[in-house]
Amino acid sequence: MTFREAVELIGRNKVQTMIRSGRWQQPCRGIYVTHNGVITPDERDLIALKVCGRGAALAGLSALKHDGFKGFDAAVPTVVQPAGSSAPPYEDVDPHWSIWLDDRDVHPDREPRRTRPQRSLVDAASWATSDRYARVIIIAGVQQGIVTTKMLRESLVRRGACRHRAIIVQSILDAHGGIQSLPERDFNEICRRLRLPKPSRQVPCKGRDGRYYLDVEWKEYAIAVEIHGIPHLRIRDWDGDLERGNEITILDKRLLIFSSYTIRHRQERVGDQVIRMLRSRGWNPSKRIEVIGV
Repeated sequence: MTFREAVELIGRNKVQTMIRSGRWQQPCRGIYVTHNGVITPDERDLIALKVCGRGAALAGLSALKHDGFKGFDAAVPTVVQPAGSSAPPYEDVDPHWSIWLDDRDVHPDREPRRTRPQRSLVDAASWATSDRYARVIIIAGVQQGIVTTKMLRESLVRRGACRHRAIIVQSILDAHGGIQSLPERDFNEICRRLRLPKPSRQVPCKGRDGRYYLDVEWKEYAIAVEIHGIPHLRIRDWDGDLERGNEITILDKRLLIFSSYTIRHRQERVGDQVIRMLRSRGWNPSKRIEVIGV
């Protein structure tokens, strides 16, 4: 609590007595913790809010934690303050500033005060240290039922320009499920550009548990490629994909697996691995060039 809140609760003299006796803590000037034990993560969040002052709200991963988002933690409490506010005189807080902090962005009733989940996810992704991490945050939010893709799109439009915006848009679309074919199209473009043998797509196979389709196959070389459009954060889905990969291998095919992120953003690496796999199965690019030149 703040000094004013503490004085209103027990009076100025008693506040000073509690601090001098060590029964209360003062993590920073003007902020008091009414015990002398270990400060909990939730208390750290409240301290950060108090330090940042009027209009501040928990943001990003710190806000999402209170909305049930699992698997991600902020190193220090993250807070967004009204634009123009002073930087907080406190090290245990990661401050950001925004002009968009009305009820459309900050929930008016939830405690501790925090941005709405869709805004929190967009912020967390935009503040992520890499495109990959930004992508996983967005898709995990949809998978965990924290938000819908419609909510994310609306929040991103309102948020305006931000870091990782392109990958956030791609990730929202992938989470929605409307562009599964695009990574496969990008993969075909990689093959065309490198003048690789033309593969077959969506080849039917029959496994022990029924029929499924290979995303890409070079039958002549017994090579299959699987392209995952969404990071597999749900253990049940991940197990199923692993088992499917095992079935493909049992059918005596060598298997390469790429995420849609890798297909889009690490094409040189994808091409290198595909070429090395084809060569390991007998493909000779020099013969291909001779034939093309005839």
